Amino acid sequence: MSRSKKPSAKSAPAKPEASQERDFLSGRLLIAMPNMTDPRFERSIVAICAHDEDHAMGVIVNKPLADIEFGELLEQLDIDPREGKGGDPVYFGGPVQTDRGVVLHTLDYRLDSTLVVGPGLGLTANREILVDIGGRKHNRDAPAHYMLAIGYAGWGAGQLEDELAMNAWAHCDADEAIIFAKDSSSSWRNALKKIGVTAAMLSREWMTVRPDDAPLN
Repeated sequence: MSRSKKPSAKSAPAKPEASQERDFLSGRLLIAMPNMTDPRFERSIVAICAHDEDHAMGVIVNKPLADIEFGELLEQLDIDPREGKGGDPVYFGGPVQTDRGVVLHTLDYRLDSTLVVGPGLGLTANREILVDIGGRKHNRDAPAHYMLAIGYAGWGAGQLEDELAMNAWAHCDADEAIIFAKDSSSSWRNALKKIGVTAAMLSREWMTVRPDDAPLN
């Protein structure tokens, strides 16, 4: 390996790489704007779990599924549910890999496979966490707060940035009260409050920002 030459005193400082200048959103919440007409993402809140120059992925946290509960999912995985856990909601996490479950949770629970999403927040996608949360024969204490989702949202290189530029999303700091809300029906409005607006303030102006045929997700 060749050695790089030391810069002289008169050398100009190197410019940062483009990837270092970008505002990556891992650990933040995306808030769908009123011009988001895709029913999968309409009025959705997405916890961004990973974001770099090549991709982004996140989990929708406010769309509970009506046709399945946690206990049913445990039984499908041959996990004997313990009392009081069967009725926990299961959420639609996004349109990618809808046969796969993921758990967004506080970091008082952590496995080797846990992805640290942001301060105090992790993502784990394996059977072991489901056993610990709802199984009768669990090995660890469950996380203090968690939400189980089926599927996730994914974006290719630059795709999320394009959607942000089209005003399809706003974003804010992660908030456990929103992510783990017992009743998610008002979560979207609460997320808008975090950025200082209401749906009524946005709807008339923002509905015309994005062309009807602009692709999303």
